[in-house]
Amino acid sequence: MSDIGARLDRIHSVGGCLLRLAYAGFAGLYLLGCAVSVLGELGTLWLVAVAAVANGAAISGRRFAGWTFAAVSLSALTTLYGGLAGVPELGQPSLFAEIGGLLIVLARTVWRTDRQRLVPTSVMIGAAIMTTPLRYSPLAALLFTAPLGVTVAIALGIGLYLRAVDARRSRALAAARRDERLELARDLHDFVAHHVTGIVVQAQAARFTAGSGAAHSPEQLDAMLGGIEKAGTEALTSMRRMVGLLRDAQHVDAPDGEARGDGGAATRPVGDLARLRELVDGFTHPPAALTLAPDLGTLPPEVATSAHRVVQEALTNVRKHAADAATVQVTLVRVGHDVEVAVRDDGRGRGRRLPSGGFGLTGLSERVGALGGRLRAGPRPDGGWEVVAVLPVPDGRAAADR
Repeated sequence: MSDIGARLDRIHSVGGCLLRLAYAGFAGLYLLGCAVSVLGELGTLWLVAVAAVANGAAISGRRFAGWTFAAVSLSALTTLYGGLAGVPELGQPSLFAEIGGLLIVLARTVWRTDRQRLVPTSVMIGAAIMTTPLRYSPLAALLFTAPLGVTVAIALGIGLYLRAVDARRSRALAAARRDERLELARDLHDFVAHHVTGIVVQAQAARFTAGSGAAHSPEQLDAMLGGIEKAGTEALTSMRRMVGLLRDAQHVDAPDGEARGDGGAATRPVGDLARLRELVDGFTHPPAALTLAPDLGTLPPEVATSAHRVVQEALTNVRKHAADAATVQVTLVRVGHDVEVAVRDDGRGRGRRLPSGGFGLTGLSERVGALGGRLRAGPRPDGGWEVVAVLPVPDGRAAADR
């Protein structure tokens, strides 16, 4: 998982915990007041306990299913007892807290529960809420069932809306990952074609020279065969990666991740270091500078293309979200056998903020992860923002360049 996704998950988790604590404090104070007002009355204290269980289910975490079953069962049994025994004390103020907790449980159930259990669980919770007026009398049930039905419908609507938002975001994330994988697979297709063409040309040259009777030294033959071997190895590596990416993009368990045909669209031009220079030189608002390490050497095509893609997305984000930046520094350096691509700016996030689809960095994380690398994006300690990708280079290529 990328640092970006982990950071967002932590933010959402902290926000959810704070919201639960706030609700728990409010509900706890209310139920405490209800309990103090009826000290010594076991029947009404039981109602407070049932309301406490319902609100505990509303804020529960990993054991949500167990809390839900306990809350709904206690509420239904209490309603059944009240309706049969005709005990008027079963209509205390704690009932409002109980119904409120059950409504939250209903919304959370519709939001998070899997499809197999969604309908029966929702019906059970809704029935427990709408039958609570039976604790008073059949007349109360006749008067208050309709208003409670409205609140149940609102809770269902909230749960369905949150469920739809999650589903839409999941589809968008899957589409971003799929498109990035297919784009990289198209690039790798070009690399394979290039390497195979080189193999064919060198093999034809070897046959031609052999047929002409020209003598070759062992060193010349070794160099020629070494070139064929190198091109073949790189072609096989790119082919394996391409097949793996296509298989992941067409995962059978994710209908939203199925590959879409592009109708024979032209292959996107492959980015290399020359194109990277053009990209950085053309970025003038704010001005960007490119620094290439002297020992960078020749990079594999997929690494060079991914480096170009990282810089392109990072510069786009600078233009969208850091218009106040004075400088942007783009660097490519060796870190062991890996290549580190970094884009750093000194902006404070002020100025124009253009709309964004929100999945550019997600796609980058997927591309970098597919190559076995890692991506980090976040604020710099001394101000500004940075996007840093570490791309692994095969040991053989790294050794050859050095």
